[in-house]
Amino acid sequence: MSGNIQLLSDTLAAAKAEGRSALIAYLPAGFPTVDGGIEAIKAVFDGGADVVEVGLPHSDPVLDGPVIQTADDIALRGGVRIADVMRTVKEAHEATGKPVLVMTYWNPIDRYGVERFTAELAEAGGAGCILPDLPVQEARLWREHAEKHGLATVFVVAPSSKDERLAQITAAGSGFVYAASLMGVTGTRESVGTQAQDLVERTRATGSGLPVCVGLGVSDAQQAAEVAGFADGVIVGSAFVKRMLDAPDDAAGVEAVRALAGELAKGVRGQA
Repeated sequence: MSGNIQLLSDTLAAAKAEGRSALIAYLPAGFPTVDGGIEAIKAVFDGGADVVEVGLPHSDPVLDGPVIQTADDIALRGGVRIADVMRTVKEAHEATGKPVLVMTYWNPIDRYGVERFTAELAEAGGAGCILPDLPVQEARLWREHAEKHGLATVFVVAPSSKDERLAQITAAGSGFVYAASLMGVTGTRESVGTQAQDLVERTRATGSGLPVCVGLGVSDAQQAAEVAGFADGVIVGSAFVKRMLDAPDDAAGVEAVRALAGELAKGVRGQA
């Protein structure tokens, strides 16, 4: 069975055709429970997200700040497994018909087996993977299996990335490019900063034609609107997770992320 890279590409193209950025949300699988996480993702889509990244909880999440680390810890303590991540992708995609990616560090895939992971992700209807710690020069095995199974390979670029490096990354990637707005870990911030716009422009200048989506630091509609002014997609993670963590119960958490998705959806449409 082939994965849904085409659905991802079509979704990003449709947003562009509407004259707006796509809204890409992140939530970890298994948080607050596997079932609760699935309901939260459905709610985020219902609120207006175009794409969702499902985080694969990891004990050493080097890119993630304290908010997502807390959620990952809850998921891991709850016993979440890769099978639960695949179930989350499958049920979220089947319920909405929208593109669902997995964001994961390399170690869990390496241990699980690249062929097994990519085959199962495609079977679940996944659109691809975001791999923040996989160097491009070491990605050949992953890319071969991802291409075979119709999955996107999304690499992360940072403000520190030199132009030559950006060209290598965009040439190897597919789906879109994840542009980290600043140096550091995930988390909500007062300002996204000017580095992000410069990075988007330099990434586009490589000529790959891949959409460039910006994450790290976006937390409200005003910031989403700011980033939407220069990026093809706006990625929001910690703000969603924080709404879930702050909610008095799971049901309230689901409604909170639905509402945030609605606010952010207005932001990327310039209606904030």
